Amino acid sequence: MLKLIAISLSFLSLLPLSTLAQSGQGQLAQPKASEGAIVRDADLAEAQRRDFAISTVISLAREAISYSDVALRPRVLSRAADILWDADNADARALFLRAWEAAEKGDAEEVTIKTKDSPPPMVIASRRAGGRDLRSEVLSVVARRDRKLAEEFLTKLNNETGAKDSKPKGPVDNWSASDADSKRLLAASRLLNQGQVEQALEIASPALDQVNAMSIGFLSVLRTKNPDAADKRFSHLVTLAEFNVLSDANTVSGLSSYVFTPGLYITFTADGGGTWTQPEQAIAPPNLSAILRDQFLRVAANILLRPLPPPDQDFSSSGRAGTIKVISRLLPIFQQYAPDSATALRAYLTELTGNSSRDTTKNGNPLLTLGLKEEEPRDLLERLQDEVDHAKTSSERDEIYASVAVTLAAKGDLRARDLADKIDDSDHRFQVRQFVDFQLVQVAIGKKAASEAVRLAETGQLSHTQRALAYTQAARLVMKSERQRGSDLLEKATDEAIRIETNALDRPVLFVGIAIQVTIAEPSRVWELMARAAKTANETEDFNGENGLRFIMPTRSDFKTIRVGGDDFSLIRVFQLLARDDLYRSVEVAKSFKYDAPRSTAILAIASAILEKQSR
Repeated sequence: MLKLIAISLSFLSLLPLSTLAQSGQGQLAQPKASEGAIVRDADLAEAQRRDFAISTVISLAREAISYSDVALRPRVLSRAADILWDADNADARALFLRAWEAAEKGDAEEVTIKTKDSPPPMVIASRRAGGRDLRSEVLSVVARRDRKLAEEFLTKLNNETGAKDSKPKGPVDNWSASDADSKRLLAASRLLNQGQVEQALEIASPALDQVNAMSIGFLSVLRTKNPDAADKRFSHLVTLAEFNVLSDANTVSGLSSYVFTPGLYITFTADGGGTWTQPEQAIAPPNLSAILRDQFLRVAANILLRPLPPPDQDFSSSGRAGTIKVISRLLPIFQQYAPDSATALRAYLTELTGNSSRDTTKNGNPLLTLGLKEEEPRDLLERLQDEVDHAKTSSERDEIYASVAVTLAAKGDLRARDLADKIDDSDHRFQVRQFVDFQLVQVAIGKKAASEAVRLAETGQLSHTQRALAYTQAARLVMKSERQRGSDLLEKATDEAIRIETNALDRPVLFVGIAIQVTIAEPSRVWELMARAAKTANETEDFNGENGLRFIMPTRSDFKTIRVGGDDFSLIRVFQLLARDDLYRSVEVAKSFKYDAPRSTAILAIASAILEKQSR
């Protein structure tokens, strides 16, 4: 197969860039011709651009096969295949096969999720969800183009991990899916995020018979795009859980995520500890039909009320302590929607705890209310004062102030600043205040309040990176209606980005984001900015062209994260814009990136801009 693919790729040679550029310049210098000649010349120029794009992609694919970064190889090969699919289907399919082989090698060499630290299922699931699983990345691209080939790859995965029917019904941790199902759901999730709803559901369906973080997470996102399909699948999953003898309290907790806290998935361990994940972008609770909600509550109560075996015979994922936690967490929901079941569950909870203070759940465990009860600022401040009064140390008080400040800032409440300033430890105070001020900026951006975002950026205790981001985001909001104001804000963003220390990942990400907005405000400046982006990208090997910037603040209950990135800071988007303006100049800029990852990302973006235009 490898030999055939090599032969398939060898017949196309890369046309010299200088020759094509000279050809294009020669056409521009020709005297005015007849209308028909002009059309023919235009068609010829487009054909040359198309051939150039195809040969560039194939040349890059040849180069990618020998990349030292074994994780980058399959990404480039699969993206190259995707771009070539309509223009050169045979070579595209061959590249998909090579991409899969490269992904298998990459996964086997432990460059993705496998590490020496033997991480728990939650960590593995998180790494997979973050995309560090190469075969799932390839699958998501293949599935969009060739469903049959995608299923062949999935079948191979199933054969490697064991027949699906032989695995126990219900992962013992009620958290992670099998390796094959994980890749299936990751591929489906990527399709879902791209708007390929039907294809995503077709790929995901075989893995939607288990309750775990990935299956429930997929259904929660699916519901935002196709509620009927998601509810139907969820109802089937509830039915399977009802008749599965291995279903336990964590099964119920997992199912409850879809009904009440989409994206937030919580399980409890047999020693009472908790594991959870929640999305950076909140998903609104679904407006389920009463029939589906009641089905869940009925099945949930039946599972939770199952008698627990003696401790030495209890092999469930939740155990006695975890069962107590899940019942305690969901009891208010049963009291609201199913009072009869609530009475039975309350009695069972009393039986399990024995009214022992050691077992009661009134220990301030935040997981028992996380996502279910959102405190109003007034209640939050009242509770804060009580907790501060009972704090035993200055460090304890600082944690209380920090936690409440971050919570208030997420609501856009300016009182968060005052609370952050009450923190005694100067370093901690500085970190919290900076995070709080940037949260307030992001709330203003979310409300499209550009003036407020700029005011907060100018008065807030922000880093150069955060201030540059704020100005860039505000410029995007005003660019169409107030172009000059937008240009002024981009100048400020550029000044802040320049002030960032060298070798920092932030700088190229920011210059790319600024350049994208400059293409609207002052197109002539974009080339200067992209030269600067390339120069700063060459100072850090971490830049790949698709980086987002994350700001993390640990609190008493979890980690609060602000992420800025996506399409507005994507190397792919800016090079697609550049290619449509000046193909050959954009290629020269792309080649100025020293590292393989951003250079390949830029070249593929240029080719996609040309070939997608041709296909329309």
